[in-house]
Amino acid sequence: MIDKLLYLTTANTYPYRNLAIEEFLTLNVKEGECILYLWQNRHTVVIGKNQNCWKECKVAELEKDGGHLVRRLSGGGAVYHDMGNLNFTFCVKEKDYDLGRQLDVVLHAVKLLGIDASRTGRNDITVGRRKFSGNAFLRIGDRCYHHGTIMLNVNSGDMGKYLNVDMKKLHSKGVDSVRSRVANLKEFKPDITVAMMRHALLNAFSRVYGLPVTKIDEKDLPEKNIALLTVKFESWDWKYGRKIPFNHEITERFEWGDVQMQLHVESGVIRDINLYSDAMAQNMISAFSRSLKGLKYDAGVMAKAISDTDIIKDDIAPGDNPAEGLMLSSDIIAGMKSDIIALLRKNI
Repeated sequence: MIDKLLYLTTANTYPYRNLAIEEFLTLNVKEGECILYLWQNRHTVVIGKNQNCWKECKVAELEKDGGHLVRRLSGGGAVYHDMGNLNFTFCVKEKDYDLGRQLDVVLHAVKLLGIDASRTGRNDITVGRRKFSGNAFLRIGDRCYHHGTIMLNVNSGDMGKYLNVDMKKLHSKGVDSVRSRVANLKEFKPDITVAMMRHALLNAFSRVYGLPVTKIDEKDLPEKNIALLTVKFESWDWKYGRKIPFNHEITERFEWGDVQMQLHVESGVIRDINLYSDAMAQNMISAFSRSLKGLKYDAGVMAKAISDTDIIKDDIAPGDNPAEGLMLSSDIIAGMKSDIIALLRKNI
């Protein structure tokens, strides 16, 4: 039975630290307590634990634009976070977990602001048929969390830019996101702010549970524990190295020939590659293939490998380098490398 309500709000917007705090609070919540954690991430795509990040998100473009890719502990689909979004997490012991009550806090908070919202389908909260809050759940031993988003004024252009991936030939066993019609609450209440929503949530938290709320000071959290968990969420192995095998096929036509690249990726590493081409320089194509096998599935890493490849210089029409007959000219090598690098950066 819940007999103590605690809450933590943070000004931190670094997503890996926010997930670290979330996990720490969940692991340390006591029986009879319910902790409400309110937080925001800046320019971040958050994917579910079992999702293929390359299938759900334009990873290279996101990172080039200074964004963060985050893999959370819970399942579910990919979401975009910016400062127009407020995230909430309820942390409780399993015996105190009550999804209906927790969702009622969010629903009641929105109604306190004069917005006619309702619960629908897959634990979503909507206005009409448009979703502004999606939810996900996790159990760790005898502790649970329920977290979700509240879209106040999310940049829909960025959301579409990074989440709408068109990769018809990427086949994965990872869980696909279910795309829903979404809405910002600002459409229904133009003057809404994050501070207003935060205040309404704390008010609703107290009303729904019938108890006063007590603030947790972030400065009282053990920084060493938070830092260690942050490092975990930041790590390449956690973000990209999940054992979700997938195949990615890339095709392109260049002046020097067709290219068909078939990649088999496991744990974020290229385990096998088939590179087909009708180019005259077949030994060069083979060298490219050898240089990519075993690398991280990362456009930057792969591009550097192509740039550094020691090409076997033969099988090219006579005349490109008269002094060596069938040897490839340096201009042709540079051009082919440049084309392959551009192809990788475009598709990975």
